[in-house]
Amino acid sequence: MSFNPRYAFFILIFVLLAIYAMYQARFLILGPSVTITSHEDGAVVSGPLITLEGLAKNISWISLNGKQIFTNEKGFWSEKLIVATGTSIMTVRVKDRLGRESEDEIRIILK
Repeated sequence: MSFNPRYAFFILIFVLLAIYAMYQARFLILGPSVTITSHEDGAVVSGPLITLEGLAKNISWISLNGKQIFTNEKGFWSEKLIVATGTSIMTVRVKDRLGRESEDEIRIILK
């Protein structure tokens, strides 16, 4: 059997298309993610009004303590909250179109 450049060309095109398809599908493969960026877990605050901020990727739905919130087109979100004296737990949950979920949680301490 002799080498045929036409078959090599088609094989190369197929491999490149497969690689491109996997690259585009990476968000479906990885699933949703969320990160709270404005406070560390266990942060101590002096006033009851805080702004909680973060970044969500590959999501179709996001909530903060069970209440739906919204992101901008780049996935950044920001919410103002009033915390009670003592420890408050803030939970951000996200879900993608396939129903996969992820969450991030922090504790805020008001003294």
